[in-house]
Amino acid sequence: MRPAVLHYLVLLTTFLSGPALALPANRPTPGHTRVAIETSVGAIVVATDDKRAPVTSANFLTYVDDGRFDGVTFYRAARRKSAPQLGLIQGGIDTDARRSLPPIRHEPTTRTGIRHLDATLSMARPDRANSAMGNFFITVGPTPNMDARGDYIGYAAFGHVVAGMDVVKRILAAPTCCGSGPMRGQMIVKPIRIIRARRLDGTPHPTRGVKPWLLGLRRKS
Repeated sequence: MRPAVLHYLVLLTTFLSGPALALPANRPTPGHTRVAIETSVGAIVVATDDKRAPVTSANFLTYVDDGRFDGVTFYRAARRKSAPQLGLIQGGIDTDARRSLPPIRHEPTTRTGIRHLDATLSMARPDRANSAMGNFFITVGPTPNMDARGDYIGYAAFGHVVAGMDVVKRILAAPTCCGSGPMRGQMIVKPIRIIRARRLDGTPHPTRGVKPWLLGLRRKS
């Protein structure tokens, strides 16, 4: 094989196996919907994978379109003991039932093919299947223990960060304390406020009806 041809094949293999195909760019991308999460320490842009994880993506986008994430927080920073610069941050409605939608069907990584790599967007859930609602997390560094395997259902990854990983890392480094069980010592002392989450692509599809979490705000205004 001629050197020029060999060099071309090496470049092609590198491109196909690299992150360029794993992550949509921060521009409109077919099959993905970008969402800007504006926080008190900067903005994070994520892209949901609407084709491979349709149920989980649609759920997240409904929370966005309804404004259910506006005014909530990133409340957890789980750093690895062996490498504190790696881990995950978790945010969303926490335990605010006024903002919650019904739980959704679980989409395991074995079905979607979306693994928990660096900058992965995934759904938090209680310790049972089909229970995820309005809490999500973002990984810093590969987190393969979150992927489904055997009888372990794992967590439903459904997108990636396409801009603002510096903000994610800033939140991961925030001082923590308190918590219990798996979250012991991981609760952010001063939770990072999510000012607003808004979709950058497509048409919003908010739910109809009363938004209970807004009632108190309207009385005060």
